[in-house]
Amino acid sequence: MKLHELTATPGSRKSRQRVGRGDGSGWGGTAGRGHKGQRSRSGAAIRHHFEGGQTPSFRRIPKRGFNSGIKEIFNVVNVEQLAKAFKAGDVVDEMAMRLAALIGKRQAPLKILGNGEINIALKVKANFFSATAKAKIEAAGGSVEEVCCCCCDCGCEDASADQKD
Repeated sequence: MKLHELTATPGSRKSRQRVGRGDGSGWGGTAGRGHKGQRSRSGAAIRHHFEGGQTPSFRRIPKRGFNSGIKEIFNVVNVEQLAKAFKAGDVVDEMAMRLAALIGKRQAPLKILGNGEINIALKVKANFFSATAKAKIEAAGGSVEEVCCCCCDCGCEDASADQKD
């Protein structure tokens, strides 16, 4: 079989239904839009949270507190997870954690937290460490290295290289 001989399975690709093409088609007349009303007209655009004219829920329900628009999001890993996923002496960086499925695809700074116990020596490289995580890793005989995430104005080589591009 060659590329030009490939075809779709019969019945798998259905052409769209063209409406408003006469009563004989079954989709004539109102063309599936019903009788009258805003949604039957052309160009009708109703916002997704429109409630038919009654006071919408976002105005009825009281607001409380403060929602920061600048919340910082991290990829978070605990030392307990590192102890389970790696062997003593391993160099643990962001790529190693992705391969071990400790973090997903989200592109965010990596932070190591101190939940759980670690009793093997690892060399851990991450953007941020909590104080307890740093203490536990070093107490187990390992080392920590903070690497820049290039999302700050720290003046590092990586940040300046990004600005040149």
